[in-house]
Amino acid sequence: MSALAVSAAGGLEQPKCELCTPPSRVAQLLAANKSSAETHRATAVSDEQPSTPANNGLSGMVWIPGGEFSMGAVMNGSGSSEMPMASNDAGPIHRVFVDGFWMDATTVTNEQFEKFVKATGYVTIAERTPTKEEFPTAPAENLVAGSVVFAPTDHEVPLDNHFQWWTYVKGANWRHPQGPESDLKGKEKYPVVQIAYPDAEAYAKWAGKRLPTEAEFEFAARGGLAGKTYTWGDEFRPDGKWMANTWQGKFPVKDAGEDGYAGIAPVARFPANGYGLYDMAGNVWQWCSDWYRADYYAQLAKTGVVAMNPHGPDSPFDPSEPNEKKRVHRGGSFLCNDQYCSRYMVGTRGKGEVNTATNHLGFRCVMTTASAAKAAVGAAPAR
Repeated sequence: MSALAVSAAGGLEQPKCELCTPPSRVAQLLAANKSSAETHRATAVSDEQPSTPANNGLSGMVWIPGGEFSMGAVMNGSGSSEMPMASNDAGPIHRVFVDGFWMDATTVTNEQFEKFVKATGYVTIAERTPTKEEFPTAPAENLVAGSVVFAPTDHEVPLDNHFQWWTYVKGANWRHPQGPESDLKGKEKYPVVQIAYPDAEAYAKWAGKRLPTEAEFEFAARGGLAGKTYTWGDEFRPDGKWMANTWQGKFPVKDAGEDGYAGIAPVARFPANGYGLYDMAGNVWQWCSDWYRADYYAQLAKTGVVAMNPHGPDSPFDPSEPNEKKRVHRGGSFLCNDQYCSRYMVGTRGKGEVNTATNHLGFRCVMTTASAAKAAVGAAPAR
């Protein structure tokens, strides 16, 4: 049984930074429907930036010039940027260089993903019925196709058990993000969600693209700014303006929607960052290609040299769920808030079991060069 399933059954307290992550699919199947820096992340862009290559018809993509930067975040931030639930796995700060690349200006939308499904007949993880071979200890009645959905509570609850607001819903998938009663009518421009890692990877391959590395995502999210708390600067609401779709109100009871959206928003409804990228913070979490290890940054920092185009550790390890294979999430979501999970801060990290999809998790793609037909993650640095 996973650590989260044990937590749900026995009430063991998890650190709040761990509970920002929804329960894994296996945990939900084992316990389905249980109770319903200053972020010091200076970006020092290299003086010698490659010129922007011709777009060559890459619709909806923008050029990210690449360069050297300080990656990560100081735990809890400091000063006006301090938030008690900031991630504790985003340090130490370490120097990284990434080559230039193309990136989708927005997360992949429902209409884009639908084109992929129509062209290929692809069936997502959430649409597949789990088997006894995959989940030998799960009750037979729990082995139904579905996915993990955020369910607000009807009263204030202690923020020490995320099974209180996450539940496995039969029939939830990308077409029905909150369950069978929901649909995508009028939501063509919303981010596609309920996407597990293999689903995102399959789309990227079909599109001739790939998923970004964690380093690429953070470099791009910074938008060319140095030493700022958020993707847009140091003030959460400069001149009173909402810059990202996050949670307002008492969590997890009710999102007041003061930013214009109670729940998920269509793509590109908030200002783009300095590179022209939308929703690099808030709205939906986004998959990165790196395996997740809480100690990976320490490993890189220990070398004492600039990490060149890092692709993550060779294998995953999450101390809170040592048997689960997890990849990195980045960007935060509409559920992030200063009471509980402040990982819309640009240097902070998320994580997720590869087969677990949720209604606050999507993705975007990258290409290494304008002429690349598919991923080239293993290519030598082009300096």
